[in-house]
Amino acid sequence: MGSYIKDLILQGEHQRLDFKFEISDSKKIARSLAAFANTDGGRLLVGVKDNGTIAGVRSEEEYYMVEAAAGMYCRPEVRFSTKEWRIEGKLVLEIIVEKSSKKPHYAPDKDGQWKVFVRVADQNLLGNKILQMLWKHQKSGKGVEIRYREQEEILLHYLQENGAITLSAFSKIAGIPRFLAEKILLNFILLDIITMDITEKQTYFRMSEHRA
Repeated sequence: MGSYIKDLILQGEHQRLDFKFEISDSKKIARSLAAFANTDGGRLLVGVKDNGTIAGVRSEEEYYMVEAAAGMYCRPEVRFSTKEWRIEGKLVLEIIVEKSSKKPHYAPDKDGQWKVFVRVADQNLLGNKILQMLWKHQKSGKGVEIRYREQEEILLHYLQENGAITLSAFSKIAGIPRFLAEKILLNFILLDIITMDITEKQTYFRMSEHRA
């Protein structure tokens, strides 16, 4: 049984796997739970250091802190399941979060503001308005209607020449308000013409690989 956890640890942290040496802050762990639920689901291994060393869960309180994180500090609540693994005499707690159909899930940021988090590689990053618009549209089941105007032409030409653009830059070079730039970018994402690349500092929009 221990080989299952050891195999997971060998993968290192990634989009669907996070290590936690200990849980001492329910609000912080809520960001991980919400990010997994908002993205592709994933697993938290509690009692494992960032470098993969098995330290073991030190207190039963850690489970209750995860429970508090999911119920009190995720809106709406994030559902999770747990498994306990005894490895080398140490307890590792596996927290399993499924991809949610109720997204977006919000969690408090470092300043206590309720924000949407997503999982990108091994990080929990802030989701943006266009991502939330995308989720809303996908839930609605509506089609996509797009008009090919000067603004759309400017966007495609810029991407072909430069590779990537930010929302602010597109709004500026097209001379259109931010809300209209968001709508155009959203429609292009829905049509799989462009993709959205969320990073720690900025969100970039690029041509889809098969269209580049």
